[in-house]
Amino acid sequence: MSNMETVGLGFYFEDLPLGRTFQTIGRTVTEADIVNFINTTGMTEVLFMNMEFLAAESDIKGRVAPGALGYTFAEGLLVQATMQHTGYAFLNMELSVEAPVFAGDTLHVECEVIEARLSKSRPGRGLVRTRNKVVKQDGTVALIYTPLRMVKCRDEAMQG
Repeated sequence: MSNMETVGLGFYFEDLPLGRTFQTIGRTVTEADIVNFINTTGMTEVLFMNMEFLAAESDIKGRVAPGALGYTFAEGLLVQATMQHTGYAFLNMELSVEAPVFAGDTLHVECEVIEARLSKSRPGRGLVRTRNKVVKQDGTVALIYTPLRMVKCRDEAMQG
């Protein structure tokens, strides 16, 4: 094992006190992302597959992405930046879709820690809930969700 520092590791419980805020980098949603997501998940709903239906029948106009795509992109941005080697479990969440995401939108995630406590049943672990806003390039909030995660403590001796 090397003594060289590893960069890109996630936040420990101690790094996530109540009230901490941070944001991720952005990612642009492409036409290919939407097509690949729809085909991978089987979400072949006409809203995502039929531009004529959208133009004639839907209140949504444009190449819209499933809300689940916006959520999974947000999770990807967060996992890459905050959970490597320290995130142990995703336990639950509430999710609200606030606005549609279209091909060409660039998304980032704004997080606020709204709950942080040591696990009573798992020493060396904390439970952290964040309020995550998935924000488009124009400031529009597309999604809000509140995941509760189990996170590694830096000090393994911490008890619940």
